[in-house]
Amino acid sequence: MTDITLSIQATNNPEIIKLEASKALVKGSYEFKNIDEAKNSPLAKQLFYLPFIKTVYISSNFIALKRYPIVEWEEVQEEVAEQVLEYIKSGKELIINDSGDVKNPVTVYAESTPNPAVMKFVVNKQLVPEIFEYKNSDEAKDAPLVTALFKFAFVKEVFLDNNYISITKHDVVDWYDVVMELREFIQNYLIQGNTVILSGEIKKRIEKEEKKENRIITTDITSQKIVSILDQYIKPAVTLDGGNIDFISYDSDNHLVEVVLQGACSGCPSSTQTLKNGIESILKEQLQNPNIQVVAING
Repeated sequence: MTDITLSIQATNNPEIIKLEASKALVKGSYEFKNIDEAKNSPLAKQLFYLPFIKTVYISSNFIALKRYPIVEWEEVQEEVAEQVLEYIKSGKELIINDSGDVKNPVTVYAESTPNPAVMKFVVNKQLVPEIFEYKNSDEAKDAPLVTALFKFAFVKEVFLDNNYISITKHDVVDWYDVVMELREFIQNYLIQGNTVILSGEIKKRIEKEEKKENRIITTDITSQKIVSILDQYIKPAVTLDGGNIDFISYDSDNHLVEVVLQGACSGCPSSTQTLKNGIESILKEQLQNPNIQVVAING
């Protein structure tokens, strides 16, 4: 792999960086929490000799590293990336006897969000094909993983999209006290091959989303443009923060755009006003309409 490159990617969790590779590295995904667990990964073992390395994740096209708080990544990330790249280019195995048949390899890491009540848990595999949001356990009867999460007394709401879960907590606990417990619970649940959402519920949600998209397609041209602008300029950033934004309606008489905020964006002390202002600015510019107003509703 002499022509491979690595790029350093920051994450929403300041303790974790990703070294994203230009080529596939391994089959499957692996997590090592200490040097003893890394006996089958010479690269991970080498990294654990660095005193600030806490956890090593090796996945198909990236290596994620979690640090102890004795250094900041800005101080060491270039040297670490150079060391990893040198190892990969040497042609040595990253995983010994990597046959790709590891049973249900799953890694989960936690990322903070702009909403202090919400933590985002990112998984190395797709969890759901559509967005699912649950405000309480009664709504989650067809979502076994969500039902299990609501058994934690501090879990208030659960939001799932693609490969992550955003969990909103009650104020009775601090994330520092429960985040590792939740991360390990989610990881073990998925490793065991348990169901996330029942297939019937997924089918119903897909059909519902298709009907919603068809309604937007058949509506006025301005609404179609607004949806396109939201998808292109707003949704990618919102998704990174563990949330979602959906178009509801456009009133051409008063130029009012109504959107709903979900996941980490819903109820965030800063996101409602910040997003509202940001969306308004982008829509005014893209639509060339200075009278655009946005109403952001918490989902």
